[in-house]
Amino acid sequence: MLKIFNHYVSKLVSALLLIEIFVLILALYGAYDFLAAYGYSVKPKDGSFFASASGFALATTFSMAAFGLYHLDGKPAATMTALRLLPSAFLGFGMIAALLQLLPDLYFDLRVLSVAALGAALAILVVRTLIFRTFELSFLESRVIFVGEGALAKECSSLAADKGLAKKYNIVGFVPLRTEECLVSSSAILPADESLFSIAKKHSVREIVVSAQNQRGGGFPLHDLLECKLHGIKVTGAAAFIEREARQIRIDTLYPSWLIYGDGFKQNAVRNACKRAFDLVVSLLIFGAALPVMLLTALCIYLEDKGPIIYRQERVGKNGKTFFVLKFRSMRSDAEQGGTPQWAAANDSRTTRVGRIIRKLRIDELPQIVNVLKGEMSFVGPRPERPYFVRQLNETIPYYNVRHSIKPGITGFAQVRYQYGSSVEDAIQKLQYDLYYVKNHSLFLDLLILVETLQVVLFAKGSR
Repeated sequence: MLKIFNHYVSKLVSALLLIEIFVLILALYGAYDFLAAYGYSVKPKDGSFFASASGFALATTFSMAAFGLYHLDGKPAATMTALRLLPSAFLGFGMIAALLQLLPDLYFDLRVLSVAALGAALAILVVRTLIFRTFELSFLESRVIFVGEGALAKECSSLAADKGLAKKYNIVGFVPLRTEECLVSSSAILPADESLFSIAKKHSVREIVVSAQNQRGGGFPLHDLLECKLHGIKVTGAAAFIEREARQIRIDTLYPSWLIYGDGFKQNAVRNACKRAFDLVVSLLIFGAALPVMLLTALCIYLEDKGPIIYRQERVGKNGKTFFVLKFRSMRSDAEQGGTPQWAAANDSRTTRVGRIIRKLRIDELPQIVNVLKGEMSFVGPRPERPYFVRQLNETIPYYNVRHSIKPGITGFAQVRYQYGSSVEDAIQKLQYDLYYVKNHSLFLDLLILVETLQVVLFAKGSR
């Protein structure tokens, strides 16, 4: 994994992105030369051609990301890649048309673009096939040892054993501490008659993950771990390993000292000012682009049952301060007749016909742009929850209030990584993603979340 602005990014995805940007730039140059060789009259190259090729590459990779082509949970089939390349090309053409309005000096000829898109699609399929097969080679595996044999060791080893293509681990075994119940395979327990460094050296181990809940007492191999680290072997705590591999901060591995002394969780005036500027720019752009959709949605809601178009609901924001969030009404006006808040459920019977559509496409969230412009929310951040549920969750989930240290958002890391929450268990899972965001948030991560939000909307993931 690479760490870019505190966010963990797969080396495979990073390599894929850089190579494909290069391929796309070459594709535009190649398309120009191909058409010129066959006598087609195309505009000659000039100083703006490289800028045009770069714009073509960035627009195409952005649209590919919006269609999930850089979200590699497993090895994608070539047919699925091809099927997603086609609509991403159309989205890329739309972005290029927008670029021409902003930067009319850029060179974009329809014939050159069409040939470049076709050539790039074929090249990308070949490149991805080669890269995926290369990443499957055994010498690229990271050999790892886990210290501990209990529930935490089992959880960490399950993450390492995940066959997702973005990471490859070869689990050498587990160092038992005899202080917790053994929940891993007995055949994977390493011999106790050798030192940890000897085992690591023998098996060419690159990393040791300390995954024991109890790290006190004479049986904990503190000196062995120090010896390994001094000889260049990476030693990682379970919390850091889970954060890196799952992009979560697990509340069952947290200690107050880790929150206080660890990196991240930074707030300062410069960061807040940059985030506010980002919120205003993104909100105004999306408001302008989505205004026709919002007007049509308002009309459909009114025509369906003549009820209110906008729904105002109290939510908890930064530092526990409450505000009223604005949404297009997607449920019946009498959805909570008893006055007791209810979790949203799958195929909720309270949802109207228009409501089912706008919830599926996340259109119901668009009025919250007003909340962002008023400064009550950010565009990206933890989703704000209702005070009734916040009181419940604060009592049952440790560290739940940490998510209120920053402004809530229209979209967020938990929203693009997890389904719609409808229970305390869902709230725990989403909190672990929210904690990761609160700890590591940056404009870079905000941009990645915006791209993933497009994918969520396009494929209607996690909606109810």
